[in-house]
Amino acid sequence: MRVLVTGHHGYIGSVLAPYLAAAGHDVTGLDTGFYRGCDFGADLGSVPGRLVDVRDVTRDDLSGFEAIVHLAALSNDPLGDLDPSLTENINGEGTIRVAEAAREAGVRRFVFASSCSMYGAAGTDEALDEDAPLRPLTPYAESKVRAEEGLFALAGPDFVPVSMRNATVFGVSPRLRLDIVLNNLAAWAHTTGRIRLLSDGTAWRPLVHVRDVAKVADALLAAPEDQIRGEAFNVGTDEQNYLVRELAELLAEVTGCEIEIAEGSSADSRSYRVDFSKLAGSFPSLTLEWNAERGARELVDAYRSVGMTSADFESDRYVRLRRLLALLEENELADDLRWRAPVAT
Repeated sequence: MRVLVTGHHGYIGSVLAPYLAAAGHDVTGLDTGFYRGCDFGADLGSVPGRLVDVRDVTRDDLSGFEAIVHLAALSNDPLGDLDPSLTENINGEGTIRVAEAAREAGVRRFVFASSCSMYGAAGTDEALDEDAPLRPLTPYAESKVRAEEGLFALAGPDFVPVSMRNATVFGVSPRLRLDIVLNNLAAWAHTTGRIRLLSDGTAWRPLVHVRDVAKVADALLAAPEDQIRGEAFNVGTDEQNYLVRELAELLAEVTGCEIEIAEGSSADSRSYRVDFSKLAGSFPSLTLEWNAERGARELVDAYRSVGMTSADFESDRYVRLRRLLALLEENELADDLRWRAPVAT
């Protein structure tokens, strides 16, 4: 298929876009370029792309594509808290704008990267399936709920939106993030010799490897339209639901480092276990290959191979909020997170 990947130079996109190209798709990228120069290890590959803000996407930008994998967003809770109205504008309204333009341009399939964070404070240890109540606790999670609602309202015979409610992603990427739980804990261990928990570790988190997310996106591109039209799929596996403290203990086994709980830490209200049986039942030949232990070893080995330092860990290179705050402070971005001057492709 001819596929457009938005956010193709982000953490997931820089893995997913080359993965889809290797699988035989004709892939083009679209990205705003916030994280240029924030590379980790391997290069970003050769997927062609353009620098466009999703708020500015038009029908003409999308003409000729058969499918869109929409990743572009302010990507986590801290970024969402920076300016909730911007989060809604980019993640919520921006997603619907891209989808409407896609439908007008004749794009049939729209794969949306959503999040299990929509389940928020589950209030139970029971695993939640796609029919569970959505209890978003943050502007980021709320924006994903509204985007999904808007997308599904557009579904019809000629437009096939599907939502990937991704578990918390982990693993090595050419645009690494250290503001997600397993990647962060592994970086603490590697750079400080300690594994530092900022909460009491009692919250549940489902995890999924970044390459497994790419694999699921590829499966959704190939699936019969009637199987996925207007559907949401939790993306991960039942075995990869962890308490945060279990992840710390796993890193301790892998690295030999001791666990340290930050002073004043408390329970994280964002806690949810997730049921992934719908994905497994709908795609019985799809095998997600990674677990947290394998991912932890991959991360520590990668940090060691590139010589990651404490200065790297504390810089804005791998933490999305720090990066945008730096661009704002340097006057590269306006308050609405638009570039003040044209950015070269």
